[in-house]
Amino acid sequence: MVKQTLTRPEEIKRVLPLFGGRQLPLSRPLIMGVLNVTPDSFSNGGHFLAFSDAVEHALRMEQEEADIIDIGGESTRPGAEPVSAEEEMERVIPVIQKLREQTDIPISIDTYKAQTAEAALEAGADMVNDISALRFDPDMAELIATKKVPLALMHMLGTPRNMQKNPHYDNCVEEIARFFKERIDFCIKNGIDKSKLILDPGIGFGKRLCDNLEVLSGLRSFKQFALPLLIGVSRKSFIGMLHPVDSPAHRRLGGSLAAAVAAVINGADIVRIHDVAETVEALKVIQAIRETA
Repeated sequence: MVKQTLTRPEEIKRVLPLFGGRQLPLSRPLIMGVLNVTPDSFSNGGHFLAFSDAVEHALRMEQEEADIIDIGGESTRPGAEPVSAEEEMERVIPVIQKLREQTDIPISIDTYKAQTAEAALEAGADMVNDISALRFDPDMAELIATKKVPLALMHMLGTPRNMQKNPHYDNCVEEIARFFKERIDFCIKNGIDKSKLILDPGIGFGKRLCDNLEVLSGLRSFKQFALPLLIGVSRKSFIGMLHPVDSPAHRRLGGSLAAAVAAVINGADIVRIHDVAETVEALKVIQAIRETA
């Protein structure tokens, strides 16, 4: 089955080039569905550890009109402990292989390890989502340059283990912009085509509530780099801070939708979310209003 979002180059202007020559148009906001194949992720940890459950959920997200499936095998919640590449690969590679047998939907591998990323690309993944922005594994830059795949560069202070221990900024948006410039320059120097890069300011990664809100309101500042913006706001703790209730993260649907809509209005090109059907509906309304204006 060929996704309607996969379009010939001559038909579109702004695109996300994928592994193997395919392209995703950026004429509308793209939906990146989250698939955590982990026992301890902050929202749905343990729900999709079973191989069949993970594949079924990915296919369900595709039916709900996700454009990309982002598969991760290591939790990056605050305080999370790292796992080995071997364990990470045991979790994600069979899922990618089986999913690729059943659909051609673009697949993103959520990892900062070059060994996992390479195995995932060989198994059928199309892009790499690196929370470290190539800072944690010295082999990742060479892999991306060689494979010529899209790469999401995310801003984060420290590591998942310590990122929420007293983070501080004098000007959050400006400091993230400087980080992006340094990382973009690093990529170019290491043979990575700038057109393959995606920028993610890292909502919830080493940021206070005020920082997260500042980033969401100031997203257009990052348009200076002329690269797609990826935003992950779904079910994050800042929503619970704004509306404190005694309920688990997966109950933060209203706040997640509001944050996703705000992000798109302020310039996001891709939103990384758990609740695909609901977010698709919300963004279709926004897109219709935009096209009418």
